[in-house]
Amino acid sequence: QVRLVESGGGTVQAGASLRLSCAASTRAFSSYAIGWFRQTPGKEREFVAAISRSGNNPDYSESVKGRFTVSRDNAKNTVYLQMNSLKPEDTALYYCAADYHWSSDISSPRAVDYEYWGQGTPVTVAS
Repeated sequence: QVRLVESGGGTVQAGASLRLSCAASTRAFSSYAIGWFRQTPGKEREFVAAISRSGNNPDYSESVKGRFTVSRDNAKNTVYLQMNSLKPEDTALYYCAADYHWSSDISSPRAVDYEYWGQGTPVTVAS
């Protein structure tokens, strides 16, 4: 069992930055690819970014590419999502998720591939 706890959400003005953190309670943290997803009421969960076990080949949705950066610190069991140039359409509940992956350099953009999920942290971007 892996417990994930997101933090760092809040309310900011458009153009501002936030850094989300995802802390994992597992000794095997480096065995998991980590994904970030977001959801707004009435909509399906949307892929935002993902990072492989090794930290290589981060993946981003088109809507955040160039503005968001995902990184990980395996020594701290933590993954970060740096969000710059925030827009009102980035407003959502942001979740991190863990996928026990056989490959060290691959991550998935599909929510169904992730076994463990956090409770989410809210991000509100005011215009």
